[in-house]
Amino acid sequence: MNRVLVLINITGLIIGISYGLHGPILPIFAKNVIGATYSELGLIGLANFVPYMFIPLFVGVLLDRINNGYILAVGVAVNSASIYLLSIAQSIPEIMGFRIMTGVAHAFFWPPCESIISNESTEHNRVKNISWFTMFFVMGFMIGPLLGSVFLEGLDITYRILFQIASFILAAAIISSLLASKKTIKKHRERFSFSSIKEMKKFPEVITLLIFCTSSFGIILTIFPAFLNDKGMADTDILLLYFVFGISRVVSLALVGKFARRTSQTLIAATIAISIGLSISVVADSIIVFGIALILMGFGFSIFFPLTLEIILSKTRKGVSGKIIGAYETIFGVGWMIGPTIGGPVTQSLGNEAPYLIFGIIGIGITLLAIVSRKKLEPQRIQN
Repeated sequence: MNRVLVLINITGLIIGISYGLHGPILPIFAKNVIGATYSELGLIGLANFVPYMFIPLFVGVLLDRINNGYILAVGVAVNSASIYLLSIAQSIPEIMGFRIMTGVAHAFFWPPCESIISNESTEHNRVKNISWFTMFFVMGFMIGPLLGSVFLEGLDITYRILFQIASFILAAAIISSLLASKKTIKKHRERFSFSSIKEMKKFPEVITLLIFCTSSFGIILTIFPAFLNDKGMADTDILLLYFVFGISRVVSLALVGKFARRTSQTLIAATIAISIGLSISVVADSIIVFGIALILMGFGFSIFFPLTLEIILSKTRKGVSGKIIGAYETIFGVGWMIGPTIGGPVTQSLGNEAPYLIFGIIGIGITLLAIVSRKKLEPQRIQN
C-alpha cells in the first residue's frame, strides 16, 4: 500500500475514534441533560444530515480542481470545532446549529478521502482500497465507545468533557491530512458542471437501496441510543453495544473482497440483515438480543457502501470521478435526512418501537426489489 493510502487510512481511524467516542452519547446527552424529546432528537439528526444533501455536490466539483488533501484538512478542522462547541451547548437550537457545522464538515471529509483513494487505485484494487479505508474508520468507531466507557465510568468525567476530548482527538487528523496533501496530485481538471446528477439517474436501483440503507442507518445513529436508554440500558451498556456494532462492521469490511465476487447476492443479503435487525429491535429486551440486532445491521450497513460505490464508479469515466463521488454522497445525505425526520416524530406519536417496525417492513420490499434487479447490481468494467 502506498504512502498516500496509509495516511488516508490513519485519518479515517482518528476520525472514527472521535465519532465513536461522542456519537452514541450525544442523543443521551440531549435527552437527559438538555431535555430533548424524540421529535427534537429527530430534528438534531436532521440538522446534522441536511447539509450532506447539498454540500457534497459542491465538494465533488472542487475535488476535480483542488488538491484533495487541502479540502480534507479543512473538513477535519471544522469538524473538530463543531464537536468542541457541543460541550458548551445549553439548548436544542444550539445543538442543532453545531450539528449543521458537523454535517458541512463531514462533506469535506468523506468525498475527498474517496477521491484520493480512487485516484491512487486501479480498477482491480479500488473496491479493496475503499473497503480498507472504511474498515479503518469503522475500527475507530469501534474503539471510540470503549474509550468513552472508560472515561465515563472509570474516570467519572462529564458528557461535556467527553465532547472536548473527542474534539482534540479529531484535530490530530489535520496532521495526516496535510501530509497526504503533499503527495496528492490532481490528474483531471474539468469545467464546473453538475452533470454528475444526470449520471446518477442511470442507477435508480442502486439509489433506492442506498436511501433505504442510509435512512435506517440515520435512525440507528441519532435515535437508537436514546431508545436503548429508555429500554433500561445504561450509558456503558450502550457504548458496549456500539462496540459490538463496530466489530460486525469491521469483520464485514475485511471480507468485502470475497463479497465483491457476488455483488448482487451480497446486497440482497445486506437488505435482509438490516430488515431482520430492525425487526429484532422491536421485541428486544436484553443487551444480548440488542447485540444480535446490531450485529446484523452492522453487516448490512457496512457492506452497502463499498459495493454500491464500485458499481457506480465502474460505469463512469475516471475523469469525472470527483463529481460522481459528490453526487453519490449526496444520496447518502438524502437517506440520512429521511431517517431522523421520520423516526423522531413517529417515535413520539406511535411509540418507541414504531420506526424500527416500519423500516423493517419497508426492508422486505427493498429486498424484493434487489432480487428483481440483481443483474443491474453488478459492477461493469469500462474503458475510460
